[in-house]
Amino acid sequence: MDLRENAARLARYKARARHLVEQMDLEEKICQMLHDAPAIPRLGVPAYNWWNEALHGVARAGTATVFPQAIGLAAAFDEDLMEQVADAISTEARAKFNAQQRYGDRDIYKGLTMWSPNINIFRDPRWGRGHETYGEDPWLTGRLGVRFVRGMQGHDPNWLKTAACAKHFAVHSGPEDLRHSFDAVVSKQDLFETYLPAFRALVQEAGVEAVMGAYNCVNGEPCCGSRTLLKDILRDRWGFDGHVVSDCWAIRDFHEGHHVTASAADSAALAVSNGCDINCGSSFLHLLQAVDRGKIGETPITEACVRLFTTRMKLGLFEEKGTVPYDAIPCTAVDSPAMRELNLRAAKKTLVLLKNDGGLLPLDKKKLKTVAVVGPNANNRRALTGNYEGTASRYVTVLEGIQDYLGEDVRVLYSEGCHLYKESVNGQSRRNDRLAEVKAACAGSDVVIACLGLDPGLEGEEGDEGNEFASGDRKSIGLPGLQEELLQAVCASGKPVVLVLQSGSALAVNWAAEHVPAILQCWYPGAQGGRAVAETIFGECSPEGKLPVTFYRSLEDLPDFTDYAMAGRTYRYMTAEPLYPFGYGLSYSTFDITGAAASAGEVTERGLTVRCTVRNTGDRAAGTAVQVYVKAEREGTPNAQLKGLQKVYLEPGEERPVSIGLPAAAFSLCDKEGVRQVEAGRYSVYVGQSQPDRRSCALMGCAPARLQVCCERPFAVEG
Repeated sequence: MDLRENAARLARYKARARHLVEQMDLEEKICQMLHDAPAIPRLGVPAYNWWNEALHGVARAGTATVFPQAIGLAAAFDEDLMEQVADAISTEARAKFNAQQRYGDRDIYKGLTMWSPNINIFRDPRWGRGHETYGEDPWLTGRLGVRFVRGMQGHDPNWLKTAACAKHFAVHSGPEDLRHSFDAVVSKQDLFETYLPAFRALVQEAGVEAVMGAYNCVNGEPCCGSRTLLKDILRDRWGFDGHVVSDCWAIRDFHEGHHVTASAADSAALAVSNGCDINCGSSFLHLLQAVDRGKIGETPITEACVRLFTTRMKLGLFEEKGTVPYDAIPCTAVDSPAMRELNLRAAKKTLVLLKNDGGLLPLDKKKLKTVAVVGPNANNRRALTGNYEGTASRYVTVLEGIQDYLGEDVRVLYSEGCHLYKESVNGQSRRNDRLAEVKAACAGSDVVIACLGLDPGLEGEEGDEGNEFASGDRKSIGLPGLQEELLQAVCASGKPVVLVLQSGSALAVNWAAEHVPAILQCWYPGAQGGRAVAETIFGECSPEGKLPVTFYRSLEDLPDFTDYAMAGRTYRYMTAEPLYPFGYGLSYSTFDITGAAASAGEVTERGLTVRCTVRNTGDRAAGTAVQVYVKAEREGTPNAQLKGLQKVYLEPGEERPVSIGLPAAAFSLCDKEGVRQVEAGRYSVYVGQSQPDRRSCALMGCAPARLQVCCERPFAVEG
């Protein structure tokens, strides 16, 4: 469908929405701007609750496929997989919606406006909500976010499958306990180079239907009422034509936390005047008072309602049943065998092999009689799911996955080992009350699989049940409680040890990196995660994930948590050597990348293409992510940045040509005023399986190919 047809269709939706809204009185309009919008029987408007979640599956509304947490999906470094997962999520969302509508259920978490994805930049490993994101890199976040939105919203020329939402706009990544009063002070350069690019990509490339504002202020303006963010940038500069929703009860923070307004009426007026259309919460009830006091006119309220009803029109919510093709998706599409198969396949792709000395992995079950599985995450369902999760019909923990895989052929000994973070498992016992059991299990086994890390009780959103530390943020990036002590005892047994880490963020596992022969980072791998881990450990598939975040050695390598300047943060700006770098991950196979070449030696507005040949030189079928990094060779510029990516799957001995396009924007940087341009000078382009930094090359045992191109004349690019 061409642009004229799209524009004509959108105009029809808007016209229908406007005709409907113009029949409402002021109070009716205001009530439609709340997340729990009531019915207007006289106009045939049914009740609708806008609040629904779909971060890694349909959440909080009963049975649904629980895919790997967002940070794990990012680790797959696979754009196609992201869209496949999002398409599956939207299919289940429609299936559940159809069933709920049939029985009159219009409650919270029952609509088609899904408040996902979270595309904030995971700038600091202490942030508890980082596992909701796609990691620390703006380019990767944008590419994965675009594909997620396309999968959620579908490709029907007439209807949205669901309405996706880019959140939280903008400059939001903790601290959680300060978010209702925090002012994120950020330079224009960091704003446009790091914090905004993913949002722009989702708006301009994916056509995301909604944007959610953040709780915090940015440079003194509350995000959900920021003229700079919502009007100047989002609507005027980027041309966003969807609706804006506040984070939940964020409007109340204007006067109670940020103190930029004097009353609830002032806060509501500020939000709507600057383009916030729907209030998750109840603050917009004060709009009637704001109109009476002359703080806002009725026109912006009307326009907000038109945008909201335009979205509902696009979703087909005012059509006769059966008109919209998605109406035919049955409830049996939820938790189907096909969904479980996709979930397992996705989970396998997310696992990152951090270390494999001596080729310990994969294990050969034919050579084993007894395996010990120990640790607080071995049988921990919470360590499968992450937050904003649905309810699976079956969960497979790592212990259960190993037990199922080995069956009666190999004996499995299990010990919880220690509490996730406390000093004893039994509150009445002395410290380390499972240590003797662990030692006995190790002594009687051929190999030990230690399952350590975190779960969503230790990292998450402020107010989430179970987040006992720093309102969901982490004070330390090491293993909590007695876990490292447990690991040392396991290694002292003299048995081969495989460390399985489950977490939504980076862990400073320095001792393990030095002493444990095999380490597998598994994130929160979803309801099928235990099967995926077991099948990977025993060689049914090869790990192919790459780290979407830097694993730091210490918090001393990071600036203060409240400092939003990017200097010293993430792989793009850090100077310290990481423990495990962004983009790193091993395989059971080996690959050669040869013949790397650029289609041109000069960077122009047309960009260029990088080509190479990838060959599987190992003896196992496996996949790898071909990564392209760009470095501007002049002082004061970031480290080499990821700008191209392609996933390749090869049989042993197979080779395949790869072609990756680099638009001109891949060579651009922002100046101090936030203006993006390609400067004249030399640029290095790296093509390989990792970053070109020294640590990555040492861990991978090979370096990316380096190409050099230049720009003869500077030019601006959109950004």
